[in-house]
Amino acid sequence: MTKTFKFVDIDKTKIPTLKRKNVDGFRFYEINGKAYPSITTILSIKKTKELQEWRKSIGEDVANYEMRRAAGRGNAVHKIVEHYIKGETPTIRNVLPLGLFRLLKPYVDQIDNVHMLEQSMYSDRFKIAGQSDCIAEYNGKLSVIDFKTANKEKPEEWIENYFLQCTAYAEMYEDVFGTSIDQIVVLIAAEDGSMRSYIKEKKDYVEKLKKSIEDFYKYYEEQNKDKISK
Repeated sequence: MTKTFKFVDIDKTKIPTLKRKNVDGFRFYEINGKAYPSITTILSIKKTKELQEWRKSIGEDVANYEMRRAAGRGNAVHKIVEHYIKGETPTIRNVLPLGLFRLLKPYVDQIDNVHMLEQSMYSDRFKIAGQSDCIAEYNGKLSVIDFKTANKEKPEEWIENYFLQCTAYAEMYEDVFGTSIDQIVVLIAAEDGSMRSYIKEKKDYVEKLKKSIEDFYKYYEEQNKDKISK
């Protein structure tokens, strides 16, 4: 059964056009003459050591293949969810993304009064930018909602970055529109058939987000100190 979703009319003219660019291997967004790092880039720094160890354990070729496969899987599922919420016919017919969407669908159906889908935002306060999956009501409460895919179910302590990412989008939304979002929701469908929904409070992750942003800027300046000093 297909659900019809309601959309809330918000003033998207408050968000200027954000242009992605690569700066020294990091993803940045250009906003009003300024360049802010993407929140995914900021949080990736926290996982650098673990990622290097993983790549070493399975080899570069296998790691590159798996990263491309996971990215393609995630993008396909995001597109199916987007089409479903918009009431459009999905263009993707691949078995795996469709199977993962079937796991997600009962949880996606708990969404309504959609404010944004795949919308870029930014924060002058935090000097960050990014593109949120969905901002809408989840079981009647305005939330940042992220759709994730995985190979298998992961322990919650392994996915803290997901909660920090959603917290960042909540802060960006508040900065742009002046409306506070207190709830963050992460929905994860995995190839092993598991499906998890995490409903968290933004306030529990704001300080960790600030620390992650501070650490990124320190790391970036250290990596580019020769260029900065010239």
